[in-house]
Amino acid sequence: METAIGKLDQAFAPGDAEKFEGLLTELGKWNRRVNLTAIRDPAEMVTGHLLDSLVARPLLEGDSVLDVGTGPGFPGLPLAIAEPNRQFTLLDSNNKKIQFVQHVAGLLGLTNVTAVKGRGEDYAPGHRFDTVIARALAALPRLVEIAGHHVREDGVFVALKGRYPAEELEQMSNRPWVFTVTELKVPGLAKGSRHAVLLRRK
Repeated sequence: METAIGKLDQAFAPGDAEKFEGLLTELGKWNRRVNLTAIRDPAEMVTGHLLDSLVARPLLEGDSVLDVGTGPGFPGLPLAIAEPNRQFTLLDSNNKKIQFVQHVAGLLGLTNVTAVKGRGEDYAPGHRFDTVIARALAALPRLVEIAGHHVREDGVFVALKGRYPAEELEQMSNRPWVFTVTELKVPGLAKGSRHAVLLRRK
């Protein structure tokens, strides 16, 4: 694990590697009983879940982060481990996946994680977030319908995508958002296979 996260240009606290290990071990255990993720190979989990989540870390802003459609906690759980001073809310409509998130947060002592069962459209926390993040949840126009209202006035919506989403970006031209696109380099994945779209209100 130390070797894997060492490939990222990031600093980690002592103990983070063990927590990442614990997260993926639990994911493997639960996956045998409940279908949480299509990725089952432990090495692929490191690349496709852990590193693929952590590359978004430099894009986070502010103290409060909402991970919409978190599934079994990605990217939210790895980011919460690496960023203990930020508060993370992980939202998903799948009960089993949210139970897994709660279980892992308790097991690893992640006091900065709140797991919520619900849909982005219906969730009403009574406040907005500095960063809203979503990984492979929906096309950009649909994404801002689902969760754009959760982004603070000066906040950022980080949409994690695969290849450069040219078509989706074209569909955003008449919407009240400006965007920049960053290529993300995930160790072990092909160049150009991951991008982040950073959306801000006009």
